[in-house]
This record gives sequence, structure tokens and C-alpha cells, in this order.
Amino acid sequence: MNIIVCIKQVPDTTEVRIDPVTKNLVRDGVKSIVNPFDMYAIEEGVRLREKHGGKVTVITMGPPQAEAVLREAISLGCDDAVLISDRAFAGSDTLATCYTLSKAIEKIKDYDLVICGKQAIDGDTAQVGPGVASTLDIPQITYVRKIEEIKDNNITAERATEEGYEVVQTKMPCLITVVKEINTPRLPSLKGKMKAKSAVITVWKAADINADESRLGLKGSPTEVWKIFTPPPRPKGRIFEGDPQESVNQLVELLKDLNH
Repeated sequence: MNIIVCIKQVPDTTEVRIDPVTKNLVRDGVKSIVNPFDMYAIEEGVRLREKHGGKVTVITMGPPQAEAVLREAISLGCDDAVLISDRAFAGSDTLATCYTLSKAIEKIKDYDLVICGKQAIDGDTAQVGPGVASTLDIPQITYVRKIEEIKDNNITAERATEEGYEVVQTKMPCLITVVKEINTPRLPSLKGKMKAKSAVITVWKAADINADESRLGLKGSPTEVWKIFTPPPRPKGRIFEGDPQESVNQLVELLKDLNH
């Protein structure tokens, strides 16, 4: 069973800045980590390989320094790693990102399952996993909290919903996005760290994945940020003390005044 795990390098802080000209995140000087939801995708990929055999290939799209998160994924049990890195990818929105990742997956060719975290903490769109599946024209199951069975080229999984969960079955190859309830990510072993340190990371540029340059980066990104601003601070709250009934009366009078 051959598995591809898509991960992303994200800033390890909420104190991020946005370039007022490009409207992109300013990542310089900010520590980067594996997107937390992608850690569950890595763990599930490794568990499935341990159970069914095969290999796990981890891929990411980003600048050269994104190699660090691929090495971390190898230390956690992934077999191979591919960095998709080219200046042509700069400024990609989710549509361009989905196209780029899909072209890389097509180049890998031999895969049964693609696993993504449900969303990235720096964008929170949850669009990339479904977008990759749509671009590849393969089935998808989103918000997977448990894989019940993989048998006869079918996968059966529980997907979380607002009301509870659904049990969904589909043919493979397919793509799933996972939520944190699916597992508990492991820590890297000493052997894994040694393997990650010496691993050769494959690097593909736009030409290597036969990508249409008009669909990459800013050229291929129809989404445009028109305005960025800092939300105003919330006003200081008011605490009512003393007798409960008196506090209720004070609150009612305050609400009346606000309505007027």
C-alpha cells in the first residue's frame, strides 16, 4: 500500500505580520513547524504502512527551508520525501496550491491513498485537501476520525460531522483529510532521527512536474486580498458584585440603556 502524505510548514506563533504591499504572511524571523494537523496525517500514514505494508512518501510545497519539516516527517517514520520548490510558486492561493500538489502527486503516480491534515493553522481554509482530490479527480473523505477498514481496494472511514459522525466507503485511490481524534502522534526515535539526518530529499521545480506556469503562483491565484487590518480591542468587561438579585437588576438596567 503506497501512501502520500501532504504537509505544510507554518509559523509557530500567532504573532505573525502581513506585508502591506503583497498581503502575504511575513515569515522572516519567525520559527516554523509542521502544521499541527499534518502530524496526525503523518502518524496515520505510518500506522497504515505498518499494518498493510508498502511505503509512505511525504511531500510539501514551499521554500528551500521547508526541507526541515520533511526531515521531521522522516524521523517519525515516513520513507521518502519530496520538496516542491520554485520561485514560480510564490504567492499561491489555495487553487494554485492544489494544482501544484496535484501535479507532483501525478508524477509520483503509484499511490493508493493521499492523506492531508484537515486544515493549516496559518490559513484555516480547509480547502487544499478537497481541492487536490478534485484536481486529481479521485474520491475524497474529509474530517476522518477513524479508518474502520481497508479491504478489496475499498476504504471505510468515520468522518466527523456537527451532529456526530458518518460512516463512508469509497474506492481507492482516494484522498482523506484527518482530524486530531484519529490518533496520537508518536515522538521521533533515535533511529528515525539518524535516518532523517542522512536522508536525501528530492527537490522538484515547476518544470519537473510539467506544470502550466499560468496556473502557478500569483498568476494562477484568482483570490486577492483587498484589505488587511487589526481588529479593534474589545472593551473592558464589567463585573457585578454583591447580591445576585441586585446584580441581575443592574444588568437589566444596563441592557435597557444600551438598547436606547
